[in-house]
Amino acid sequence: MNPSESVSVVVTTYNRSDALLAVLAGLVRQTDRNFEVVVADDGSREEHRRAILDSAVARELRLTHVWHPDVGFTASKVRNRGVAAAKGPYLIFMDGDCVPEVDFIARHKQLAAPGHFVNGSRVLLSPELTQAVVSGAEQICGRGRLYWLGQRLRGHASKLTHLLRLPDWRGRVHPEFYWKGIRSCNMGVWRSDYERIDGFDESFVGWGHEDADFVLRLHHAGVARKNGFCATEVFHLWHKEAARAQESQNARTVRERAQSDIVRAASGYAQARPDDDVVMTRLG
Repeated sequence: MNPSESVSVVVTTYNRSDALLAVLAGLVRQTDRNFEVVVADDGSREEHRRAILDSAVARELRLTHVWHPDVGFTASKVRNRGVAAAKGPYLIFMDGDCVPEVDFIARHKQLAAPGHFVNGSRVLLSPELTQAVVSGAEQICGRGRLYWLGQRLRGHASKLTHLLRLPDWRGRVHPEFYWKGIRSCNMGVWRSDYERIDGFDESFVGWGHEDADFVLRLHHAGVARKNGFCATEVFHLWHKEAARAQESQNARTVRERAQSDIVRAASGYAQARPDDDVVMTRLG
């Protein structure tokens, strides 16, 4: 991908403005600033919405905030809404608790290639380091090897792969579908491929596996998975695990679809929305 091309970063969030502000601060520090940000808000309370819209860091970015009322965990729906507000030919999906390293955008652009999507990875942070980051006491973007070695030795970082930068080579490409390591919290895909499979499937409700279904349908459409390890890692801020009441049904749906050749979502991006309840605010 040409570095001069603009991309759209779609960041999902829900009632965690302190973490999202840390993510946006990481995006402000990018070495490649040719991107827009769309915050896809899954129904955050008003105080969290205002914390983002009134922040100085949001106004340093080309940022659009897309919000809809809280009706439970509807990540697929709000991601589709975010894409509808995005303008770029290439989409990078992030979660609002995943802080990017300073070359995150540049590395995603380097790995972007026709017929492929990029599945990134993450470094898990401890509750203690997370609290320091969201309070503003600790800056984790652009830190060196000694800093991260110390954090790893103290148990505050799950791994050190983000310190390595491996080139784009054929070993990154996996032609077969497999579940392990699918991360919609860090994923890049061409908008044309996103639209071809009709985006995320909004029939998935509750936590879990809407991202596996998305990757499966990309695979059925002939789009190959490329791993972004040692290039596009993000720092995943600690949080309690979400309720997983719907997980088994969602997983069952993906397993059933894996035996088919289904490409398009049952209830996807392109569906008509005559009574859409989205509130959109553009900054910058």
